[in-house]
Amino acid sequence: MTLNPDTDLKLERVVNAPRDLLWLCWTTPEHIKQFFIPVPHKVLECDLDLRVGGRFNTVFEVDGQRMDNKGVFLEIDPGKKLVFTDGYTEGWKPAEHPFMTAILLLEDVGEGQTRYTAIARHPTAEIREQHEKMGFHEGWGIVLDQLVVYANGLPR
Repeated sequence: MTLNPDTDLKLERVVNAPRDLLWLCWTTPEHIKQFFIPVPHKVLECDLDLRVGGRFNTVFEVDGQRMDNKGVFLEIDPGKKLVFTDGYTEGWKPAEHPFMTAILLLEDVGEGQTRYTAIARHPTAEIREQHEKMGFHEGWGIVLDQLVVYANGLPR
C-alpha cells in the first residue's frame, strides 16, 4: 500500500497478542468500548453492522463532552483488514465534514504475535496535520496498548 506523507499517518508495531483476538475486539461493540479511546476518556456507545456499507457508530466522552462519531465500513477482509470512514454514514450519505478513513491491517508474525498497522488517511494535508498535532501517534499507541492488554485478558 502506497502512503501519501501529505495526507496519511501510520502506526505500526508487532504486538504480543493473537490476530484472531485483536480482530474479535475490533469487530464486537462490547469489546470496542473497552479500548477504543485513551483512558480516562470513554466509549459510551458502539453500534456496528459489520458489512461493507454497514454502520460503524461510536459515542465518546472526552473531558465531560459527548462526541458522536458516525461512519461506515468500506472494506472487510475477515481477520486481516478492516477499513472504515467518517466520510459517509449509513446508507452512503456523505458526511459534511469528513475527518479520516482508518485502515487496520493484522498479520501473523509468530506464535501469538501480530503485526498491527493502523493508517489514517485524511482528505487534506491540513486535516492530517491537525490529527498529528492532536496526538495521533501517542493516542493510537495508547489505544493499541489498551487493546493488547484487554485482548490478552479474554478467554481463549
